[in-house]
Amino acid sequence: MTESAQSYFPSIPPNAPKATISYCRSVQEAPISALMGVVVDARIPERHPVTPRCRVRKMVGSTNRWRLPESLGSDLLGSSQAIKAVHMSYNNSLVNIITAESPVLNMNLDISRPYMFRQTDDRPITEPDRKYSQQRLSVDSFTVPATAPSVKLRNTPSPLAPIRKFVPTNARPATPKDIFLYHSKKSHSLLGPDVVLKCLSMDWELHRPFLQKADVLASLVKDAEDPKFHKYYRTPASETLDTYIKKNQFYSNDYKEISNRLSMVEDPQEEEVKGVDHPAHVSEKRVNSVSIIKLDCHDPLLTKTAMAVALGNLYHDELEVELEEVANVLAAASVLGFKALQNTCGKMMLENISHRTVCKYHLAASKYQQEQVVLACERWLELNLIPQMSCQIQLRDVPMDLLQKILKSNRLFTFNEYSIYRLLSYWLFLQLNPHIQLMPSHSTVLSYYNSLPKNCALVEKDEGQIYAPLFSAVRLTGITDTNHIQDMQMMNILPQSQLIDLLSQHYHALQNGGDTCTSNLGLFVNLAKRQGFIMDSFEPHYHSEVLSLHGFHFELKAVRSSAGHVAFYMQRLKPGDPILSFRQCERHTFSMRPDREVRYCITVQQCNKGDNAVLTTGIVSQKFGLGDKTSRSECLKMEKLDCPVYVTFAVMFPSS
Repeated sequence: MTESAQSYFPSIPPNAPKATISYCRSVQEAPISALMGVVVDARIPERHPVTPRCRVRKMVGSTNRWRLPESLGSDLLGSSQAIKAVHMSYNNSLVNIITAESPVLNMNLDISRPYMFRQTDDRPITEPDRKYSQQRLSVDSFTVPATAPSVKLRNTPSPLAPIRKFVPTNARPATPKDIFLYHSKKSHSLLGPDVVLKCLSMDWELHRPFLQKADVLASLVKDAEDPKFHKYYRTPASETLDTYIKKNQFYSNDYKEISNRLSMVEDPQEEEVKGVDHPAHVSEKRVNSVSIIKLDCHDPLLTKTAMAVALGNLYHDELEVELEEVANVLAAASVLGFKALQNTCGKMMLENISHRTVCKYHLAASKYQQEQVVLACERWLELNLIPQMSCQIQLRDVPMDLLQKILKSNRLFTFNEYSIYRLLSYWLFLQLNPHIQLMPSHSTVLSYYNSLPKNCALVEKDEGQIYAPLFSAVRLTGITDTNHIQDMQMMNILPQSQLIDLLSQHYHALQNGGDTCTSNLGLFVNLAKRQGFIMDSFEPHYHSEVLSLHGFHFELKAVRSSAGHVAFYMQRLKPGDPILSFRQCERHTFSMRPDREVRYCITVQQCNKGDNAVLTTGIVSQKFGLGDKTSRSECLKMEKLDCPVYVTFAVMFPSS
């Protein structure tokens, strides 16, 4: 079953009637209005027109919520109930009653037929099928019932979705043997199995003609010893009892041998001699001459269930693999040399890479030479490590060497440089706290690092030195927000001397018109500040962000033309430009240099089932001025785009 088939998507609820909304609002405001007392104009608050009767209290569970807006006066019991209603939060019962659908709240009743609850995908028809005569349901003799009937009428609409099959919670889960027997039942062999594979502490009964699909099994059968008689359990009950006795430490070894000898049979002639009253007598079972082969496997990815699926697919022309077990089945297929199943698992993995599966798929594909899957997982991480993995608990499963490789990739997408530092701080927090089961909040991570001893930075300690290469991949010069630098100082992951050096570089750049320190000049890929955004849809046809660096402000644009192609470019902004926020215009520094040499690179990426499409301008050096002709960068155009689109702008100021 695919992942989409198991997912649950409730239907969009219809708009609530105005009467229903006003009723809920009146129930919520009634006790507050009653406790306020007499108002200045002495007007009596309007009561919701639910019933014409006066002062009718409706019991709502244990709360008995007050629903009359009039002043309470000396009504002590009403005051007590109103105060209780104000201070008590809505429980589930009260919410269900207030928002319930009922004939009282429905204003569109048809007097010609009884009230019917609306039918949706998440509420199929479950009324019992009863038969009523047409005379009884005629319009003339019909009266609106006080409660919603459970009668299924002739014109009742059919359910929009089939009712799911009920599975008891205490149902016995399928064992590996059950799965294997389900797949291998297509072998209509009357002679029984002729090969027994001993693997993973289990005996797998196979048939020789089907083993030619797996190269390893075929070679093992070819080199196996001459066939010999194999003992079979008489019944499943005998197998269960003997297995229990073997695993139980209460029984002696002699007793275990006796139990095994009485539970299994080898020679049919010996079975015929025994009488009906013999304690070991059970109905005669098949006995065949079999070849015994052994396969030793010590891989945590290889499970008994996966081996059962892999061996069972030997009997199929069309391979069947569950999506949840595809990585484990790949391990089993690789051990057996089942190339067709390996290719099938590889194709399934390519089509179902997500934040839940990418780490497991990469591990299995790396171990069993699925280079295409490995490359697809790495490409997926380059684009989605920051947008998706940074907020999922599966981040802790990313191995350190893979994380370092992705962070140093030129194709890595990030919203800004601080997003990378924040990702690493979360990943390190999950490594140091492996018992965490939910993704922590930013305040939790910040409090944890702030609680550590302040005698030295975390990466300078013995247990944190192995993580230092990860933080070296962060372009600290691109982190210019003072709030972000303050968080970094509180975490104390990096040495304080490194943060002081970062602040001095920013101050030097502001004093020198954006020029960086001479000692830090190096490659563009190591010093350029990155900022990016994701276009999930092309409505609206325009996207804009502001990149600020050392007093220079640039607008990052993505514009879709009427012809269908999308143009990506950046443009220098003047002081007081309308696109700048009030805080940016009032508080941020502006450089009045008429021109500024800038090195930049615009990269647009797409990913579709492992295939990456990358379009880039390359590293371009250009002088940006304040005029209309000199303020705009080179334009990068793409004609055919598939959402989502990952756009990254990298900017660096060389010495001038």
